[in-house]
Amino acid sequence: MAWYNRLLNLVRAGRLSRDIDREMAFHIAERTDELVRGGMDPEAAAREARRRFGNRTIQKERAHDTDVIVWLESAAADVRYALRALRASPGFALVTILSLALGIGANTAIFSLTNTVVLESLPVKEPGELLSVTSRDGGARRGGGSGNPSFTNPIWEQIRDGVGKDVFAGVFAYGDARFDLSNGGLVRYANGSWVSGDYFATLGVLPSPGGGRLLQRSDDRRGCAPVAVVSDAFARRELGGVAGAVGRAVSLDGHPFDVVGVVEPSFFGMEVGRAVDVYVPLCAQAILFGPEVLDARSRWYLTIVGRPRAGLGAAQVSAALAAHAPGIFAATLPPNWTAENQNDYLRTTLDVRPAAGGLSVLRDRYQRALYTLMVVVGVVLLIACANIANLLIARAAARQREIAVRLAIGSSRARLVRQLLTESILLSLIGAGAGLLFARWASRLLVRYLSTGSGNGLWLDLAIDGRVLAFTVAVSVATGILFGVAPAWRAVRVDPQQAMKAGGRGVVRGERRQRLGKVLVVGQVALSFLLVMAAGLLLGSFRKLTTLDPGFRRDGVLIAQLDFGNTGLADARLLTAQNELLRRARELPGVRSASASALTPIGRMSWNDVLVVPGFTPSGPRDALAYFNEVSDGYFATLGTELLAGRDIAPADQERPIPVAVINESLARHFFPGLNPLGKSFSVQSGDSVGPAIEIVGVVRDAKYQSLTEEYEPTAYIPFGAGNGPEKFINLELRSDGSLATLSVSVKELVASVSPAISLDLITLQAQVSASIARPRLLASLSGFFGALALLLAVVGLYGTLSYGIARRRNEIGIRLALGAGRERVLRMVMSEAGQLVLLGTVAGVLLAFATTRFVASFLYGLEPTDPATLAASAGVLGAVAMAAAFLPAWRASRLEPTEALREE
Repeated sequence: MAWYNRLLNLVRAGRLSRDIDREMAFHIAERTDELVRGGMDPEAAAREARRRFGNRTIQKERAHDTDVIVWLESAAADVRYALRALRASPGFALVTILSLALGIGANTAIFSLTNTVVLESLPVKEPGELLSVTSRDGGARRGGGSGNPSFTNPIWEQIRDGVGKDVFAGVFAYGDARFDLSNGGLVRYANGSWVSGDYFATLGVLPSPGGGRLLQRSDDRRGCAPVAVVSDAFARRELGGVAGAVGRAVSLDGHPFDVVGVVEPSFFGMEVGRAVDVYVPLCAQAILFGPEVLDARSRWYLTIVGRPRAGLGAAQVSAALAAHAPGIFAATLPPNWTAENQNDYLRTTLDVRPAAGGLSVLRDRYQRALYTLMVVVGVVLLIACANIANLLIARAAARQREIAVRLAIGSSRARLVRQLLTESILLSLIGAGAGLLFARWASRLLVRYLSTGSGNGLWLDLAIDGRVLAFTVAVSVATGILFGVAPAWRAVRVDPQQAMKAGGRGVVRGERRQRLGKVLVVGQVALSFLLVMAAGLLLGSFRKLTTLDPGFRRDGVLIAQLDFGNTGLADARLLTAQNELLRRARELPGVRSASASALTPIGRMSWNDVLVVPGFTPSGPRDALAYFNEVSDGYFATLGTELLAGRDIAPADQERPIPVAVINESLARHFFPGLNPLGKSFSVQSGDSVGPAIEIVGVVRDAKYQSLTEEYEPTAYIPFGAGNGPEKFINLELRSDGSLATLSVSVKELVASVSPAISLDLITLQAQVSASIARPRLLASLSGFFGALALLLAVVGLYGTLSYGIARRRNEIGIRLALGAGRERVLRMVMSEAGQLVLLGTVAGVLLAFATTRFVASFLYGLEPTDPATLAASAGVLGAVAMAAAFLPAWRASRLEPTEALREE
């Protein structure tokens, strides 16, 4: 309890002082009484008692030091003094706190996002034990390479029933899904996950209180009942709460599933950035897609995760899986693959990697971008530190007389440094508090940016947890020390006698202080140039992406994504119904042209096959690869893709005995170099067999297929419905010169009139393309903001340094003016000094940019990291803004009255 009382005494100083006074008076009175009893006169006894007790002030200080934590009291005194000093300079405090709030807040916001997406572990039991199964040296059919985490259901069942029992205490498989909650009409999607029976048990996840039970091994058997577990948020949003959810049915893609449980609120699934709403057993895929889907050997969608048995590490688990891999892949060999691909498949082996953070598409896509942004905001904070250090140097010069007096009356230099550092750290902590508020707003804004490209929304928990708070405190303390040490040390290296002689004008060692300030300004300009250059590159790259010609017109096109899966139409009637819907869509008011297709440009789906072309010998398996799409007549006109030769797809092509295709320029150049491809043919390889010959009837201009940044891919367009029969999921593209919002209402009514069971989703082609460049947009926007912020901080630093220098040189400038120097000459002198600082900083920034901008090369499109135009533009912008900032103090210097300046001597 002693330490507690000492700590408590810090906040009751008055009471402690009174207690010590009473205790000392008691001791003196006791000694006085003792002396009186010994025969001494009371007045003499009192004097003798006081003499023997000693100096009361010293004794009181010793007692005080015993009853409090001295260093903490001293620190509290420093804080109180610092608060008084900042209150006396509100302008300085406001500018400093705002600068720090932006710098620390930006760092906290980016770190909060990085922490959630990259660093945090899953909210499950002992996440560090989890291992994800991967394949190494996989087949070319699946993209090849090492670390592939996707598997088929037959492979999963082989691992589950074989080696998985030996090496894992618990193992499960899961795959992403998206379920339509509506029964026709406008879709309402919910994020789903296909999970094996031991999914929840292996993760150690519990049901929400009163939320029934979770899925078990008995729920995941072939022929299983349609049951599901939902998230706590989904239960509250869709099913009236946790208690009311259990026992209710939820419609998934038109099929009823009974809800048996609700998962605890903290669990969002295995993928960061994607909150799962509905968990369904793997076996239930047979209900939606037919029983054959569970035996599909070319459907790679499952991730396998397990906890190793006690005593087994990742190396032992990996070795056991590798030993059983030949048998697993031999038992699951796809029969329709080519002999080459089958041999490659049989050589595949298995490995594991840590899975504490789960697996995340968002993490894979944005990890490098987030680390890059962490560096960017770190540089912004460095610029802010240099700026504040300059302000503190100027402030210390103004306080030289105060510091000299404190040194003269006995304060140590170390004690004064501590006091000044306390002010710096206090400023930083206040700035960090304001920065946390900025970070909360900025984090939400970042999530909205990321959600633009996520397809179905994004879920991230960006609450300020212990790690983020610790990061913010650490950054703020480090920042306070960083910008405070040099000014504090220089402030106390003052000669008290000279400082007091100077009358408070702070002329001691002024030249050295100015040199330090100039060095800081040069550093600020160099770092600002680096960020402005990076912002220019990323903004230029994004501009190229938004203005490039993708081979189609993105504006004015509405895409209607239609799912006929619940209509019950047989294949013979399905194509007729789809053609009829297309015909009626073309008659809608405002529709200039319309078409149907299996895929849309820059969508999430793709389709490729290996071509067999007479006279063409491929150099490798991918050399004969081409992309495909099924399209109706009018597709190219609707999208604005130019027909270069031959004819368009015609309605009659659906029934032609000889298949036809329209190809793009890239396919013509690659497979028919120097030849006219019209009338020629190609076939599609299927395993070791070859399909029928497909006649080329037209050539169209190249168009982007999956991504704006990709090279044009060889692409063939075949008649809609002429591939593997009519598809249940199709797209309608409708071009209109009017309002697409009005057209959307008409399309909804049309689809409902054809069949209420058709599920419908609407999106514009412009929005679909825009979503595909979410990462470039994020980087361009943030780099532009941080580049402008860095430029502003550098300008403030330059302005402050020049103003401080001119204030110190008033006498010199006054003498120059008095001796006949023209005001224009003074203006040129100050502007010349500013120009030298900006030039030195720009040169240093150029060298820095050449050394570092290559790290953003992977984020650029159509630009080199050392693009001369961007380099020149960055230097021009920085120079113009900096010199504009320098003009005001230079103009003030030139307007100085000599008599006023000389009177100060």
